[in-house]
Amino acid sequence: MAAAKAPPAAKTADDDKLPGAAEIAAAFAPLRRFMDLESMSRMRGFLRRLRQEPPQVLILEGGGPEERLAAAHYWSLLLNCPNAEPPAPGSGGEPAASPCLDCPDCVRMVTHLHRDCFFMDGLAGSIKIDEVRAMRSVLGEPPREARYRVVIFREAQSLVEAAANALLKSFEEPRPRTSFVMLAPQRERLLPTLVSRAFVLTLPWPGPEAQTQTEAEPEGQPAGAADREPDLAPWEAALCTFLHSGQGFFERSGAKGSVDAALAQALCGLVRRALLRRILALRTGAAPAEGLEELLAHLPEARLRMVDEVLAECQDSLISMVSPALVLEWMATRLFLLIPRRRQPG
Repeated sequence: MAAAKAPPAAKTADDDKLPGAAEIAAAFAPLRRFMDLESMSRMRGFLRRLRQEPPQVLILEGGGPEERLAAAHYWSLLLNCPNAEPPAPGSGGEPAASPCLDCPDCVRMVTHLHRDCFFMDGLAGSIKIDEVRAMRSVLGEPPREARYRVVIFREAQSLVEAAANALLKSFEEPRPRTSFVMLAPQRERLLPTLVSRAFVLTLPWPGPEAQTQTEAEPEGQPAGAADREPDLAPWEAALCTFLHSGQGFFERSGAKGSVDAALAQALCGLVRRALLRRILALRTGAAPAEGLEELLAHLPEARLRMVDEVLAECQDSLISMVSPALVLEWMATRLFLLIPRRRQPG
């Protein structure tokens, strides 16, 4: 959905045209899953406790794109749904009632039609400075209708440098009753100056069985292609061998009919999960696992960020319908160049 700009001040709530019932149900489906999943209960608890003193800037990392956006919607409704009463003293942050998902405020927030909701969609393309400037032009005003103005940056790693610097100026100034929410796979993909001014929450990292449609099916791929789960074990072994020796991968990827978009997406996802586990291990002090994660353990943090950039380019290339085999071969070559070579005993 395109970024929602602030409507003219003269426009009233009665003039807003809500989407049809089917579109509203589709918009709420990820949020309902987020509210029902046991794996997200801890995240919901954190958000409810934060609601007592909302941070001006909140970063939601981890999970998948759909889960991060659902968490942002949950946060915006905790702040603004009239039926989600504030937590009672001594309740540990539990609201008297969850967001109702039915009132006009809930519907307009989740569909990004509320005049106090700004939505910058980095999944649709780069977030430009003009979009940030348009948003900043009204930040000095109090929210028009809601308790809190909510500004959501979906896939905030898509902020161009000029837009990120303009946004930093807004973060440095107190903005009462304004909540900025930045969504990203991991905080390392954002400017450190933005992260340093934010409160960061981490959603459960996605497992192999929990890839979202955005991660698993590029635009133009037949529906249901992600349901075909390729056997990645031989591909992972071939990639590890290639990263050690520079040999053995192109023979497999170059075989006629051996690579399709689903397999390329799945293998890129496998590398990304290894990267996320490595980043988590760095934070917790855990020992790296074998395979790809063990290879990534030889990289300093700066190069881990470069690995993430390689994977992001692979994702963009697959969405643009570049040959899946070429994408995998480019990915393997870039990773080979990033991983330091071990000296052979002589």
